Amino acid sequence: MLKKIKESLISVFPVVAILLLLNLTPLVDFSGKEVLVFVISAVFLILGIALFNLGADLAMTPMGDHIGAGLSKTKKLSLLLSVCFLMGLLITVAEPDLTVLATQVKDVINGTTLIIAVGVGVGIFLLISVLKIIFRKPLSSLLIFFYMLLFAFAALVISNGNIKFLALAFDSGGVTTGPITVPFIMALGVGIAATLGGNNVGENSFGLIAMCSVGPILAVMALGVTVNGDIPYTIPDYSVDAYLGEALLHKIFDVIKEVGIALGLIVTFFAVLQIFCLKLPLSQLRRIAFGIVYTYAGLVIFLTAVSVGFMPIGYKLGVELAKNNPLIITIFAFILGMVVVLAEPAVQVLNKQVEDITDGMVSKKSMMIALSVGVGISICLSVIRIIFDFNILYYLIPGYFVALGLSFFVPGIYTAIAFDSGGVASGPLTSSFILPFAVGACYVLQGESKIMSDAFGVVAMVAMTPLITIQILGFKAIMTKKLHENIAMKRILNSDDEQIIDFM
Repeated sequence: MLKKIKESLISVFPVVAILLLLNLTPLVDFSGKEVLVFVISAVFLILGIALFNLGADLAMTPMGDHIGAGLSKTKKLSLLLSVCFLMGLLITVAEPDLTVLATQVKDVINGTTLIIAVGVGVGIFLLISVLKIIFRKPLSSLLIFFYMLLFAFAALVISNGNIKFLALAFDSGGVTTGPITVPFIMALGVGIAATLGGNNVGENSFGLIAMCSVGPILAVMALGVTVNGDIPYTIPDYSVDAYLGEALLHKIFDVIKEVGIALGLIVTFFAVLQIFCLKLPLSQLRRIAFGIVYTYAGLVIFLTAVSVGFMPIGYKLGVELAKNNPLIITIFAFILGMVVVLAEPAVQVLNKQVEDITDGMVSKKSMMIALSVGVGISICLSVIRIIFDFNILYYLIPGYFVALGLSFFVPGIYTAIAFDSGGVASGPLTSSFILPFAVGACYVLQGESKIMSDAFGVVAMVAMTPLITIQILGFKAIMTKKLHENIAMKRILNSDDEQIIDFM
């Protein structure tokens, strides 16, 4: 536990330090109450991340691993696919971040309709991901096909006059792969790949988050084709007072309920499978039970702290910096992006799993650097889009073109890790801190009417740029390896024949 607290302290400290230092400059002016609430929330954030990561190690990852391996060993394809579809649907429906997204557009789309549509999208693509592992199909080919389909849907949405749906649809892909689903789905993939993945177990262990991020985008775009009219958006009350007192109690109870439902569904699935096919010993079940308690407590503390302390500060930071020179907010957007991703709870789970699966070939340090740079660039580009007011497709089309193009030049495992990282990096801290930051900046620079088209889409950008930076990391590793091999070969060829001993 102390180790986890130390790791989360290192992750959260840069964000807190930057904001407190900014408050000492003329660029922003936070009230004493805002600073106090923010600091207290940061302390709880550290505790929440530590508990969550400990719970993920003890429960979420082993549960997903056991379910994936246990279902695969039954050799019943229909059972495996049915359970995966239902888990994808039900866990996504209970994801707290998806509920937040649904409330933003409830005046245009019924919230229940949106949530179910996104859940079905995740369920279908989780099923497709499992089929990919079973039949050992390359992830890059599937991604190219589905992203071509995705941009075809985007053309239909534009022709229907609902351009604002694009940013919302791409944001939904990042929001739905939240802290509850990520550790479980990733471990599920590892368990299935270990049994059915063939020779490329490492490569087949990744890619489930990448595929599950596509489903929600297609689902929301399909709804966008059927909806006519503009999407109204009213800026919520981001003042600190709106999150304290009675509102704080309501928020805590809502988070307790949402996290309880989501984890309850996973535990129910696990319990049923334990009775009928897993048959794990009592010692492992006891360890998993403790891990579930840690995960539950950590997520409740984390999500409450983010909402109470980080959301108001994020919005006011965007408003205050937008009043200055556009260059200033662009620079700070890059810095914020680099440090915020460090505090995303599921990122730690991803980095640990990547290092374990690749036997240290891809280290946690290199992954974190690639993610930090990628997210920093994404927030910076998002602010530039707000300043100049242009369509998000000007970023997404060339961005995904480059990301998918790189998949032809790097090993498949790097492509799978990169596309998984996009969904993981765009977690609850992004939607609860960076999105309000973008909303605040957009309100000052473009007005409230442009928020849906310009501020929304920042989560989509966070999900896209790691696809490029991590594959560049893979490309660099391949080029370095080839360079070393060429140098070694030249040394052999240039050496004297007398030094070569023939044992035949």
